[in-house]
Amino acid sequence: MTIPELIKEAKKGSTAAQRYLFDLLSDKMLMVCRRYVRNQQDAEELLLDGFYKFFKSLPDLSYQGDAALHSWVKRIMINECLMFLRKKSAFVVVSEHVAETVALEEDVLNNLSAAEIFNLVIQLPAGYRTVFNLYVIEGMNHGEIAGLLGISEGTSKSQLSKAKSLLQKMLVQQNIEYVKRKTQ
Repeated sequence: MTIPELIKEAKKGSTAAQRYLFDLLSDKMLMVCRRYVRNQQDAEELLLDGFYKFFKSLPDLSYQGDAALHSWVKRIMINECLMFLRKKSAFVVVSEHVAETVALEEDVLNNLSAAEIFNLVIQLPAGYRTVFNLYVIEGMNHGEIAGLLGISEGTSKSQLSKAKSLLQKMLVQQNIEYVKRKTQ
């Protein structure tokens, strides 16, 4: 069965089609949730809440391709995570200098595996982690992030800068060494 057929059947209330869609999308969406919240159980709960909203709003979906479907579900998951962080007061914009500037090349993260990057990002304070995810992973600009989180663009830029600095500091603390490229 194709995804458009699954969606059509899921709209009619087919639990088998809904289950298949869940199985198809859940692993990737769980990783999205884990990028925003540290606790695995919280991430799983957010995943289920997100899928509940996905299936509830499915009748309004006009299928426009697999990529659009994935983007829509991902947006639902991100919104669930952000609501959770707000509710738990976990999203705290850190104003003090938690991160100090460390001189490393800017593309140092390119040399790490996805698992290594994930393990570093998940250690960031919630404010840093949230802005970092929205900017670097989701590709949002600071204006979009500011509107979504109810902060100023300057605060978004500051949180991203501090997140990058703290990531660099963590790399140094873990004795991860990289060869700097020569700049021309």
